[in-house]
Parts: sequence; C-alpha cells; structure tokens
Amino acid sequence: MLRPMGREDMRAGDSDRKTVADQLKTALDEGRLDLSEYDDRLQRTYAAKTYADLDGLLTDLPGTVPVQRAQVQPHTPAAAPAPQTASPARQIAQWAGPYGAVIVVCVLIWAITSASAGHLTYFWPVWMLIPLVFGVCGQWFGKGGPHRR
Repeated sequence: MLRPMGREDMRAGDSDRKTVADQLKTALDEGRLDLSEYDDRLQRTYAAKTYADLDGLLTDLPGTVPVQRAQVQPHTPAAAPAPQTASPARQIAQWAGPYGAVIVVCVLIWAITSASAGHLTYFWPVWMLIPLVFGVCGQWFGKGGPHRR
C-alpha cells in the first residue's frame, strides 16, 4: 500500500536551492557563517535532491523560517490614489518648460556669439525648436489632446 508523500520526500527544484543559497549568502555577509562553513553548506545546497536535504541548512540561522513553520499571509495591495488627469496645456507645460529653458540658453549663446562677431550669424537655435514643435503637436493632437477623452 502506498503511503502519502510528505513534503520532506518531495524533490526540491532549482528555485528552492537558489533561495537557500541566497539566504546562506546573506548569513555570510552578516558574519553569521565563516567562509568554510558557507562553502560546505552551499555545496550541500546544490547537491540537495529533496526538501529534507535543504531543511537542516538554515535552522540555526536567525531570520530564516523553515517552510513548515512559515505563516504565509495574503498580500493586500495598498489603495492606489486615483489618477489625476491634467489638462493638455498643463501636460505640455510640464515637459516643454524645461526644454524651453534649454532653447533660451541656446538663443543666448547665439546672441553672444553674434555680438562678438559684429554681425548676425546663422540662427542655429532654430533646430532646437523642431523637437519642441513635434512634441507639442504630438501631445496636443495625440493621446493627451482635448479631443480624446
């Protein structure tokens, strides 16, 4: 007659061995195990075939609870705040404001170099406006625009 298989007779998986190895590494980092003891337990961890082989490796270390005595509690997610929908103009201002400051700095650099040259030089900051125009149009007419709710 077959007897029911207990947890200790079940075969351990790679993730079970990895979990024990991580806990042993933590114990080594905290100074709870010396290097030779860590190495010995790590070898026994990766050689373990069943849960019974893994059970004795962590029992003398604080902060590790054997699976038999663990009390798993369901995860209760915190209530997420309701998403606030900002107006399209506000959304544009949130990212275009800092980019506008970059454009202002570029225009100032252009103005200083033009003044030092004695004549107006090529207005290269216009190239900085192209991404701004595309971004504003994309934000206004795309997903965040006023026509799509």
